[in-house]
Amino acid sequence: MPCPEIVVAGCGNLLFADDGFGPAVAQELRKFALPDNVKVVDAGICAAPFVFTLLDPERTKKLILVDIVDFDAVSGAIARQHPRCPSRGHRRSTPRIEDGIDVTIIGCQPKRLPGPEMEIGLSEEVRKAVPGAVRIVLDIIGALDD
Repeated sequence: MPCPEIVVAGCGNLLFADDGFGPAVAQELRKFALPDNVKVVDAGICAAPFVFTLLDPERTKKLILVDIVDFDAVSGAIARQHPRCPSRGHRRSTPRIEDGIDVTIIGCQPKRLPGPEMEIGLSEEVRKAVPGAVRIVLDIIGALDD
C-alpha cells in the first residue's frame, strides 16, 4: 500500500535526550498487530519531507505526529492537540497539511530539551510517558483492546 489511510510519525532524534520520544513511541507501536491501513514510521528529524511522501489527499485520512512539545506542564505530561487549535505551548514546526487530512499531535512535555551535546536516552519521566502515548495513538486509530 503506497499511501495508507492513517500515518503515525514518531518525530525526533534519539541522540538528543527527550527528543527521542517520538521514535520511542513508534518503536513500541510496531509491537502491536495494527490494521492494514495504518503505517507507523520513525520520521526522525526530517519529519515533514519524509512524511509528506506517505500522504495522498485522496486516500490518507489521518496523520498523527508524536513529538516532544513544550506546553509548560510537568515533565512527562502528554497533550493531544490539533495544529489549528494549539494549546499555550507550541510544536517546534507544525507542517502545512492538505485540507481533508485530520492531523493530531501527541506531545510530551520534555524534562531535558535537546542541546548542542549528544545525550542518548529519555529522562525517566518521558520514558514513563511512552505507554500512555501508545495508548492514545491506539485509541485514535481504533486498535485499542478494552
